[in-house]
Amino acid sequence: MYMEIHVVRPGDTLWSIAFAYQTTIEAIRKTNGLTSDLLMPGLALYVPSPAVLPVRYVRIQQDDSLAKLARKWRSTIPLLLQANPDISPTNLPIGNVLAIPSPVRYPIRTIGFIDAFDPASIPELLDEPSASLTYGAVFTYAAQSDGGLSDVDDEELIEALIHRDIDPLMVVSNYAEGTFSPELAESVLQPEARTVLVNNIVHTIEEKGYKGVSLDFEFIPPSSREAFTTFFKELKAAIGDLLLHVNVFAKSEDMPDNPFSGAFDYLAIGASADLVTVLTYDYGYTEGPPDPIAPIGWVEDVVRYAASLIPESSLTIAIALFGYDWPGTSAANTTGPATALSALEAQQKALENYTVIEYDQEARSPYYTYTLNEQKRTVWFEDIRSLSIKYQLLEAYQLAGAAYWRIGYDFPQNWAYLEKNMAVLKTI
Repeated sequence: MYMEIHVVRPGDTLWSIAFAYQTTIEAIRKTNGLTSDLLMPGLALYVPSPAVLPVRYVRIQQDDSLAKLARKWRSTIPLLLQANPDISPTNLPIGNVLAIPSPVRYPIRTIGFIDAFDPASIPELLDEPSASLTYGAVFTYAAQSDGGLSDVDDEELIEALIHRDIDPLMVVSNYAEGTFSPELAESVLQPEARTVLVNNIVHTIEEKGYKGVSLDFEFIPPSSREAFTTFFKELKAAIGDLLLHVNVFAKSEDMPDNPFSGAFDYLAIGASADLVTVLTYDYGYTEGPPDPIAPIGWVEDVVRYAASLIPESSLTIAIALFGYDWPGTSAANTTGPATALSALEAQQKALENYTVIEYDQEARSPYYTYTLNEQKRTVWFEDIRSLSIKYQLLEAYQLAGAAYWRIGYDFPQNWAYLEKNMAVLKTI
């Protein structure tokens, strides 16, 4: 299945891997962000090869056959059998997902969140992912309780996004003093403040040249569910043909009283928004015990439920470009919150500590432990293995695409995978 993913084994070297995949050491280093020749068992490397076709992931339908699928996707029966060694050529189980080597790449729209307050330079942020981004969501215009908006120095960033054929989206949130405020959400969603907020958003779009709005309201009190629904409907009416993107907390059933997800009416949001992103990460979160960032079973449960209420053509999943580093190894001995680090930093930390990277087969997620100042610590993160599984899920459910938190977290494997296997749509 992972024809271009190599998991390092004892005795592997960059030379031996490059020889086996008919590529160069430098290409492997660049694609995987390696700064030296050091490897550790369990490290997953992405080694794209021009000789290997992109892979589509297609759910088997009634009357499908290998010959029919090969014709449709410009593939061959031998390639299908090679990519799916466990299938019976004469008995394809309806509903199962087949890997299909094909030159026809899956079309997706992507959203990259960009922190407007990040000190990194714009070229450093955008040069690597720019070809793989449809939209750049500038985080964040913070709503104020009376409907006002915080000031954001974003003119240079907007210009840079448009120059790179990326549509800039204005993120509006209830972010205040370093966190998302339930009280602020409740206040600004009241009728009078809500009207002022909509007018201010429209004014800012016209002034700055944004192509749409991304709503990132989190921890909305469940009692404000109807008010939030009214807000995004009024906002969509006000911005017309410009894009309305709404981020929603993940859930696998509707729980109107849930303090995290209760305010999000998936059905209503799907009927009004142009794009919806389900926040399918932070299963393992900073204040909790060490856990996978986005275990695949949980992600699929969330996607299955969301897709039953939100049109697949407007539904996207969130992909983490990061991991978490916890002080401890379990709920019993974790002594404080985790710290966030990019996927590349998580990989590099394992190498620097000469640590074997483990892989949880049920969660389809990598992790490792290491010792710092005589304390055991645990890192869960995303790598090319866990990432590719999520892209497979995305296509199997025929979703619109993916959103990334956040641009600036280095994850070169992700952009290399997108370039090889997906056709990222541009609107400009």
